[in-house]
Amino acid sequence: QVQLVESGGGLVQAGGSLRLSCAASGSTFSIFYMGWFRQAPGKEREFVGGISWSGGSTYVADSVKGRFTISRDNAKNTVYLQMNSLKPEDTAVYYCATAPRASRSPEMYDYWGQGTRVTVSS
Repeated sequence: QVQLVESGGGLVQAGGSLRLSCAASGSTFSIFYMGWFRQAPGKEREFVGGISWSGGSTYVADSVKGRFTISRDNAKNTVYLQMNSLKPEDTAVYYCATAPRASRSPEMYDYWGQGTRVTVSS
């Protein structure tokens, strides 16, 4: 079992920044890949990016490339999503999740956090 807890969401003006955290606990030795997803009202869940738990290789979706960065702190069992130059269209609930391999598909992910809400005002 893996437990994931997201934090760091909130209300921010367009152009501002937020850093989201995802703290993992439980059987963290079983984590191979950590992904970030977001879901806006009325829209499907969207893959934002991910990071290899051991190697640290990252991938960021084209929609946020150049603005968002993913990093990790294995000693703290935590991954981060640094969000800069935020836009109103970034407004969504953001989730972290674990997968056995790198994937853009939500169906590949086994464990999910509860989500943290990000609201970007204009």
